[in-house]
Amino acid sequence: MSFRLARILSVALLGVCAATALHADPAPKAKTKKAAAPAVPTLVWRGDVATARGIVIDVAKAYEKAGKGKIEVQPFNTASGLDAVAIGTADFAGSARGADTAAESNLVFTPVAWDALVLITYPSNPVNNLTLKQVHDIYYGKITNWKDVGGRDEPINLYAVASPGDGVEYSFRKLVFGRGNQPVAAPRLYVNTAKLEEAVTLDPKAMGVTTLAGIAGNTKVKLVTINGVPANTGTVTDGSYPLYMPIYLVTNQNNPKGAQIQTFMEFVQSDAVRDIAKKHQLVPFSDAPQLVDMDVERRAKILAEVGSKMTADTTKVSAPGASYAARAAVAPTSELTQQARQSLDARNAESAAKKAEAAGGTHTVAKGETLSTIAKKYSVSVSDLKSWNDLKGDSVKVDQVLKVSPN
Repeated sequence: MSFRLARILSVALLGVCAATALHADPAPKAKTKKAAAPAVPTLVWRGDVATARGIVIDVAKAYEKAGKGKIEVQPFNTASGLDAVAIGTADFAGSARGADTAAESNLVFTPVAWDALVLITYPSNPVNNLTLKQVHDIYYGKITNWKDVGGRDEPINLYAVASPGDGVEYSFRKLVFGRGNQPVAAPRLYVNTAKLEEAVTLDPKAMGVTTLAGIAGNTKVKLVTINGVPANTGTVTDGSYPLYMPIYLVTNQNNPKGAQIQTFMEFVQSDAVRDIAKKHQLVPFSDAPQLVDMDVERRAKILAEVGSKMTADTTKVSAPGASYAARAAVAPTSELTQQARQSLDARNAESAAKKAEAAGGTHTVAKGETLSTIAKKYSVSVSDLKSWNDLKGDSVKVDQVLKVSPN
C-alpha cells in the first residue's frame, strides 16, 4: 500500500470515529438516590400462648398490613410477658389475668376481649359434664378417680401449667378457690397451655384447663361442659357459662414509645380486630358490658357452690371501651386507684357489718336502697327476697324490715 493511500484511509477512519462520537448518547448521569423510607416502628409483644393464639398473632398481621407498623410476637407465658414489659424489653404483654402484685404497679391492664376457661379431656373419655363442685374437688385432690364423676374406674391424670402466676391457671384458681395462688393436686406440670393441650391429646385419662380461643377447632381434645352449660361465645356473652374471663393487653406507663403504643391500642378497638376476635371464639370486650357488673355476684355464687371463701380482690375489670390513655390515667399507683382501694376497704367493712346484722335474718331498708342493692349485700337473689317477704313488686320503703335469709 502506498504511503498516500494509507494516509487517506487513516483520515477517513478518524472522520468516522468523530462522527460516531458526535451522535453517541452522552455519558449517563449518576442516578439520584431516593430518600430512604422512614423506618417502620416495631413493637414487641410477649405473653401467654393462649392470648397469642387467641388474638395477638392475627392482630399483628392486620396491623402491619394496614401500614401502621410491625409487632414482633414472642409467645411464652404470662409471667415472662409481664416481667419483660416491667423492665422495658417488651412493649406489650398478653395476660389472662389482671394486676396482682406490687411489682406490677407501673403496668396498665387494658381488657380487649372475653374468653372462657375450659376443662379439656381425651375425646373418648365418657365424662361429658362436671359440676363446679366436682371441678373444685378434683383440683383439690378429693376426687382422684374418673368413676367418682361418672367415668371409668381409672385415675384422673390432672395436668396444670407450672407457674401459678400463669394467667389461665391464676384466673381459674381465683374463680374456683377464691385465690389465684391456690396449690392444686396436679403432679403433671407444663410450661404453658399449648404444651398442656398436647399432653392431653396423648392421654385418655387426662384433664386440664385451657381457653376456649386456644382450642377452638381442635378435634383432638374434648370440652367438658360445666353445670350442663357448654362454653361458646353465646354462653360467654350472656354469662350463663360461669368460667368466663377478660383477656388483657398490658403496657408500661413509663414506656418512651407511648405514641406508638397509643396507635396500636386504638387499632385494637377497630372493626377489623373485632372480626378477628370473633373468628377465634372471643367476645369483643365492649360487646358484653354486663359481664363487668355480673362479676362480683358470679364469683360469690361459684365460691358458695364449691364451699370456698370469698377473698378481698382489689383488681377490678375496667369499663367497656377503655383505651390505653384512659387506663394510664388510673394506673395502679395513681391517686385515683388509691382512693378506689380505700373505698373498697370501706365497702368491705360495711359488708361485714351488714352480714353480721344478717345473722339475725333481717335487714332494715335505708334511704336509697333497692331490692337489687340489698340482694347484692347478702349474696342472694331479688326473687329470693321477694319470696321470703311476700313482695308483689320491686318497691321497698325506708325503715322497712326485710328477711334476708329463708330462716
